[in-house]
Amino acid sequence: MSKNFDVIVIGGGPGGYIAAIRAAQLGFNVACIDAWKNDKGGPAPGGTCTNVGCIPSKALLQSSEHYEHAAHHFADHGIGLKDLSIDVKKMLARKDTVVKQNNDGILYLFKKNKVSFFHGLGRFVRAVDGGYEVAVGDESLLGKHVIVATGSNARALPGVPFDEDNILSNDGALKVGAVPKTLGVIGSGVIGLEMGSVWRRLGAEVTVLEGLPTFLGAVDEQIAKEAHKAFTKQGLKIALGVKVGEVKSAKNGVTVAYVDAKGQPQELAVDKLIVSIGRVPNTTGLNAEAVGLQLDERGAIVVDADCRTNLPGVWAVGDVVRGPMLAHKAEEEGVAVAERIAGQHGHVNFNTIPWVIYTSPEIAWVGETEQQLKARGAAYKAGTFPFMANGRARALGDTTGMVKFLADAATDEILGVHIVGPMASELIAEAVVAMEFKASSEDIARICHAHPSLSEATKEAALAVDKRTLNF
Repeated sequence: MSKNFDVIVIGGGPGGYIAAIRAAQLGFNVACIDAWKNDKGGPAPGGTCTNVGCIPSKALLQSSEHYEHAAHHFADHGIGLKDLSIDVKKMLARKDTVVKQNNDGILYLFKKNKVSFFHGLGRFVRAVDGGYEVAVGDESLLGKHVIVATGSNARALPGVPFDEDNILSNDGALKVGAVPKTLGVIGSGVIGLEMGSVWRRLGAEVTVLEGLPTFLGAVDEQIAKEAHKAFTKQGLKIALGVKVGEVKSAKNGVTVAYVDAKGQPQELAVDKLIVSIGRVPNTTGLNAEAVGLQLDERGAIVVDADCRTNLPGVWAVGDVVRGPMLAHKAEEEGVAVAERIAGQHGHVNFNTIPWVIYTSPEIAWVGETEQQLKARGAAYKAGTFPFMANGRARALGDTTGMVKFLADAATDEILGVHIVGPMASELIAEAVVAMEFKASSEDIARICHAHPSLSEATKEAALAVDKRTLNF
């Protein structure tokens, strides 16, 4: 016998579980289906983000940062250590604990909000009168609305599948049992740089091979150059403009044949290889064809600006649709869809979605880059402020990087804010709020910021737009 729901959510990642909770808050009878399993076969909601993405990578980044501070910076504070070591097994166990805490937290939130949770792979069966039948295992669910939030999978190199032993996706990169002597990373995107940073800090010799001629092409060029300089100084080897050829995996490691930017054939031999060349929408097993759900040539679900699919009552959010593959973008879409189902006006502003790369230094931005403004012929003003002139950054012992403001030349409205440096991931929130409320750079420049704080660099960069910094 089928179970009836107002809303069925397929996928329990950031977009899915948040959509389910918001729909339940709005008074709907909600089911959420998720297939992720923990090591014991039990439910592990939270999707890629919680299980093999955002959360575990940040746990490892934190551990590796502590190690690097102990190895290279504690002495500056008068702290002496002898026989420093790293227990990778314990580090990974801590990461797993953090992941489980998040999994359990989501299950608690389902119970608190009276969301019915079903563990298994959700798939469409057929359209029925007034809704859709969705199966999970041997159970049949009927829903008036269905929200698809099935996320994405790592993209493999053509002809080079992930074995998660030598050739690693983000999943395998989070489970390396010992520090590799040498590590290769194909692709200088977020995942590659973050995981490369983890193992470099712990002692691996890391080489990044990037096919594009520019480093971090989506990032503001001035910020990307500053980051490239910092990473190179740390010992990260970055080769741009390469063309990857044959990849061979053997018992003792991986070899990558490639042609460098000068057209010369090269070979990289490493113990482990992380492939970080993007992600692809996950619609495998969804049985979209059973109901005629439209997919595009990439396998993504086709939606309009409000996340409606071609089918009445079927919605899709997050990595499985157009737009940036970011957990917080998925969350915002999930909330907006739940509110639209309730007849409200859900809100997602793509222009104020922040981006963060959790390397050291961190990189964060919102809005347009300077190269984008130039490309569209916009008249703008720019202002920058370096962390080396910030008192809190000096006290922290981390003065790498800067804050950069871009503002409309006529109206002074903030068009973009770009940060490379300490705690950029936290500092960017002020810029997001400012841009959402259509603030000018002068608005930020005239707001009192606590002293001493890293946020003063934000104020000073805003002052720099009008060429009136006070501390540089």
